[in-house]
Amino acid sequence: MVQKEPARTRGRPRSFDADDVLKKARDCFWRHGYAATSLDDLAAATSLNRPSLYGAFGDKRALYLATLEQTRAEMMSSLHRGLAVEGPLREVLARIYGLSVKLYLSGDPDSRGCFLVGTAVTEAVAEPAVRALLTGAFAEMDAAFEARFRRSAAELPPAVDPGAHAKLATAMLHTLSVRARGGAGEAELKAIAASAVDMLCGPPK
Repeated sequence: MVQKEPARTRGRPRSFDADDVLKKARDCFWRHGYAATSLDDLAAATSLNRPSLYGAFGDKRALYLATLEQTRAEMMSSLHRGLAVEGPLREVLARIYGLSVKLYLSGDPDSRGCFLVGTAVTEAVAEPAVRALLTGAFAEMDAAFEARFRRSAAELPPAVDPGAHAKLATAMLHTLSVRARGGAGEAELKAIAASAVDMLCGPPK
């Protein structure tokens, strides 16, 4: 579900960068979780008062959905760029998983992993809009991997279904994210990533 930018009212132009505010709000949601994050927390994190937050993004739920959509867009842009790189499939996948490990281990130790997986999976149970965004993001990831697997079908093990294989490739990103969130170190995550590449492409020749 793509959140439309709220219509601007006449008057003074905004004195803040909306993308930057969303990133700061995302860090706050990531650190505390959606339910435990208060409007005061968000105001402090973004350096905006409540009226400014409401005027620009709506209520807390709308702001959270906007941070999820921002994350989805960034994630898909990065994945598409990674899968578009020319070269052996094994190297392409190794690069994508390697960069993902680096990303999942970066930043505040309390917010490691993937924001979308780390927070939306919980909120999706009771929130249809979050569930729709989450399942849509997963479907986009599956489709991106499948398109590359079909283009590189000769490099896959025999009789592999590119669509089913794509879901495994997506699932490995989720696994790396969850394990990073749980405290796994770089060496462990890189070993899992290497095994994932072998599983998807077959043993090195």
